[in-house]
Amino acid sequence: MKQIRIVYQGKESFQKELQDFRDNYWMNDASSMLFHIYSEILEEDVVNELCGMLEQAFPEVSYIGCSTSGNLIDCQLSEEIIVVATIFEYESTKIKTFQYDLKEHTVDWITKRLTEEASENPWLKAIEMYFTIPEGSTTRFCDGLKDIRPDVQIFGGVSCSDDITSDASCVFSKTGGYSESAIIIVFYGGDDFFVDSIKITGWKPLGRKFFVTKSDGCILKELNGIPAYDIYRKYLNINNDENFFYNTLEFPLFYEHNETTILRVPVASNADGSITMSSDIEVGSTVRISYGDPKIILESIAEDSQRIREFCPDLLHIFSCAARRTFWTAKEATYELEPFRDIASSLGFFSHGEFIRTNNCLNQHNVTLVIAAMREGKVDASDNPVDAPKRKTMSKIPLVSRLAMFISATSLELEEMNRELETANQNLQSAAITDGLTGLYNRAETQARIEESLARVKEDNFSIVMLDIDNFKQVNDTYGHQEGDKVIITLANILQNEQIRSSSKFSAGRWGGEEFMLILPDTDVSAASLIAELIRQCFANTILPGIRPQTISLGVTQATVEDSIDTLCTRVDTALYKAKKTGKNKVVVL
Repeated sequence: MKQIRIVYQGKESFQKELQDFRDNYWMNDASSMLFHIYSEILEEDVVNELCGMLEQAFPEVSYIGCSTSGNLIDCQLSEEIIVVATIFEYESTKIKTFQYDLKEHTVDWITKRLTEEASENPWLKAIEMYFTIPEGSTTRFCDGLKDIRPDVQIFGGVSCSDDITSDASCVFSKTGGYSESAIIIVFYGGDDFFVDSIKITGWKPLGRKFFVTKSDGCILKELNGIPAYDIYRKYLNINNDENFFYNTLEFPLFYEHNETTILRVPVASNADGSITMSSDIEVGSTVRISYGDPKIILESIAEDSQRIREFCPDLLHIFSCAARRTFWTAKEATYELEPFRDIASSLGFFSHGEFIRTNNCLNQHNVTLVIAAMREGKVDASDNPVDAPKRKTMSKIPLVSRLAMFISATSLELEEMNRELETANQNLQSAAITDGLTGLYNRAETQARIEESLARVKEDNFSIVMLDIDNFKQVNDTYGHQEGDKVIITLANILQNEQIRSSSKFSAGRWGGEEFMLILPDTDVSAASLIAELIRQCFANTILPGIRPQTISLGVTQATVEDSIDTLCTRVDTALYKAKKTGKNKVVVL
């Protein structure tokens, strides 16, 4: 199996390209070839003209295509329209294409027909799907294919346009022509055809869980008894306006469904505070807002790309959400696809939604990367796939700007649960090494951990951060020691917050009074200063009932092989002292 790209740069040049391709590759066997066409251009006359030239040159060969938010060839962005021929080299390999108009047929009729077709073709091993953007939920369609043999892989994508906020999309094929309301299906199989498929997200859940308390199909009405939109307003400051969809792209809902992780981007917010989703979310589901962590994304891709590498594919089909292209704005749009570039030839597109079957259940995903690996022929057991080239890792920080706002909002809720958290911490930690008020490590334990880290500093670098609550004496004098303790506990809760700690698995201790010390393993001073700044912002934005807003000053330094615990702690204390003397509420690095 191999793919050949046919360049499209207008009518005249395309006709020449088709003739050259026919002269060099055509074997007069229509069943051995399939054309894929991906287009950022949606105009029907342009698409029809191209398809007409293709049919004239190869009247018996099938083709399928769709509109996209960006075309992919060998993991690189390509021109506005691409045409790729897949040539099947084994006589046993079979393909079959279908196109169904979603306005002419019901979803139940289509899924029933596809299930029957799958049953009538025992050679079937994979189903590829191309949707136009659906008017409602795709849940019914996904559930309708549950009776297809469990060994059949199912994957695909939703077509779209270069404007990811638009509902415009189209599909087209030799079977059914151009359509703005259809689905295209491709069957692949045969004795010598093999396929594997994976999904990759890398998005991580943020903070607290929310329970779906009211929904109607794909209309998510209430979370924890309040309008679903209010969650996005409260925690991310996203307005209920025409930009809602674009602003929520990087913050999809994260939940478990059909024994797999699902990311779901809201399609639109409604006047009543409900949110329209692309698939159903049932009452009782547990969801969390999520965010993209570049480090986790690349770690997931490194692991899964090795699985694909060991499969030894001939080619890859890639369906990547357009939101992922937006996410990597600081780098090239295909940055995350780099590990797949040297595995096999590939084609694909940036999509409006992605489909993959896992645990015998087909689901639609958002903000997800789906890759299908195809191969003809068995792999010789003596052939060991080449290991992937090593790739430079990304820095752990910075996080997206709204993450700090999210953590600030949740810190108040953490304060309200403080008594329960204190009890839990006391049960989990020995009183001998923890501070009774905050549940953090006490000074003796923190000092011991610094000494242990210094003993390994040649192999594992680390940094420390010392922080102090500004003008804390005024808090005690004005509001009393009980309220002062609440301020200390609130800061301690922020230091124990799961989302902040996920940036660097640091340990936190109460150094004394209103002073705290952090030990950040495998973290240089640059990354440590960014973590310190995130903590500073979170505390400054935290609401303390009955008390005016408070701030902290922070000193940061990195350990060296020449350091003793005295020199290291003196240096970080000097940095903190400088922060205090130059205005407070800041981070100083020495």
